[in-house]
Amino acid sequence: MRILGIDPGYAIVGYGVIDTDGSRMKLAGAGAVTTPADMEFYQRLRTIYLDMGQLLEYYRPDQVSIENLYSGRNVTTVINVAQARGVILLPMIMKGLPIFEYTPRQAKNVLTGYGEADKRQMQEMTRNLLHLKETIKPDDAADAVALAITHAFSVNTRKLISRAEKK
Repeated sequence: MRILGIDPGYAIVGYGVIDTDGSRMKLAGAGAVTTPADMEFYQRLRTIYLDMGQLLEYYRPDQVSIENLYSGRNVTTVINVAQARGVILLPMIMKGLPIFEYTPRQAKNVLTGYGEADKRQMQEMTRNLLHLKETIKPDDAADAVALAITHAFSVNTRKLISRAEKK
């Protein structure tokens, strides 16, 4: 199964793609879609939308894992990220891809066992789980890969529970 992880934003959208067979995971790709700060906001949304469509065509994921939007201190930022999240998800919805949402705390719990883990701990666990020599850069891409791994573990857990219930 190929999972696309997304760390939504409107300046930087992190993405990470992993392949998993249920017991092993391998990084297929990671990076970020960026938009310049001086670009008109709606043009930024257009760029993000088009780039997400290209990512889907290139990687052809089976499922999508995206960070769930949580309210922050700045309402304007939350509204703008919510708008970006909509254009990020639209090409995936149009392709009928299953979309799963996880909070940062859920990802931290799954990867480190501690919901308050810091960014460095998350990056190290991601590096270790994927047997990489270096941590993934930029941070937004590392966060997206962590979301993809979170989903891979969640899918495996659901399968194990389902098997146990059938016995």
